[in-house]
Amino acid sequence: MMKTFVCLLMSCICFGCSQPYGSIPKQYHALLDSALVRAGENRSEIQMALDSCDDTMKEGMAFLIAWMPQRDLQSLKAAYLLENVEYAYKARQTFPWAKQIPDSLFLNDVLPYVVMTETRDAWRKDFYNRFSKYVSGCTSLEEAILAVNKNIRDELLVDYNTRRKRPDQSPSESIELSMASCSGLSILLTDALRSVGIPSRIAGTASWHDNRGNHNWSEVWLNGEWLFTEYYYPGKLNYAWFLQDAGKADPKDRKHAIFASSYKPTGEIFPLVWDRKNDYVFGENVSDRYIRICREYNKAIDEAGQHTKLQVMMFKDKQHATQSEDRVAANIDVFCGKEQIGGGRTAGTTQDMNDVLSFPVEKNKTYTLKYSNAKRESKETDVKVGETPVQVKLYME
Repeated sequence: MMKTFVCLLMSCICFGCSQPYGSIPKQYHALLDSALVRAGENRSEIQMALDSCDDTMKEGMAFLIAWMPQRDLQSLKAAYLLENVEYAYKARQTFPWAKQIPDSLFLNDVLPYVVMTETRDAWRKDFYNRFSKYVSGCTSLEEAILAVNKNIRDELLVDYNTRRKRPDQSPSESIELSMASCSGLSILLTDALRSVGIPSRIAGTASWHDNRGNHNWSEVWLNGEWLFTEYYYPGKLNYAWFLQDAGKADPKDRKHAIFASSYKPTGEIFPLVWDRKNDYVFGENVSDRYIRICREYNKAIDEAGQHTKLQVMMFKDKQHATQSEDRVAANIDVFCGKEQIGGGRTAGTTQDMNDVLSFPVEKNKTYTLKYSNAKRESKETDVKVGETPVQVKLYME
């Protein structure tokens, strides 16, 4: 009798351990146990999100909760999570490209409700409704990517502006202000792409090789690889004004390396200049890929013979413009019309006179150099480039 009772008891215990998560794959069970405990007083909301989720979407909800940052476990409501999951799966069921992406990419790079440290907005439904119209006639993933990328600025009416409130603004915060940082713009683009089932993530560096600052942008997954783009569509994928800088990344130095973001832990942390204590935005060091892309691009334009060099030197004034000691380190942005095609920092007093900021530019075009003078006034200089290299002297006076 006792033996039978013990067997029944053990069966009940085992049954009880495996049943609460129903059809959710076992790989998530221990992670969910831990997440529910860490949710503390918000546990009921997290449990409700799991229990109320449709069976076809439960793995997605389990994935989000399993790897959810502590701040979200203790604050997010079931309704918020359910709407996010519902519309992510709706996109996957609606658009042909979304049906074809691997589950791992869908879970990590389409489904997440957040990219970095931004406020947790309920953006998913709004963005699905906003951007579906641009991709409804698309038949391929590449078409869909370009449709979103080309239309996002005019749809959201948000522009880059240093007067934004925070570098990591959420979609609603950026839309309300009509301005955002490069990080805020990247959050908008990544969320817009995800809203219609396109895998996207943010990439960036804590500082360029010449220490003139950080930058973030978006990546998209196409034909089995990650390609980069920006909020202001640069004309093609894997091309942007910062390509030459990205080609000088240092994979062994976190400050000067390039990372791509990940919702799921990777073993590395994405470096954020506004939150150096960040321990929950994960990342992958992708510096080598950018170095390779830049090398291949430079080789291609050299072989084509349609580019030359635009070299820029900054001096104190016209009277002091002959020696290395007369030089000034300054940030320079290069435009061709309205399109930025490069940026960099001129050599300072301690660098050799042969160390000159150089940009590969198309021949027979006019370029605009933008910078700030000693009084912090915005200055512009137009330079006409012909068939041969051009060296320009600028002055801080």
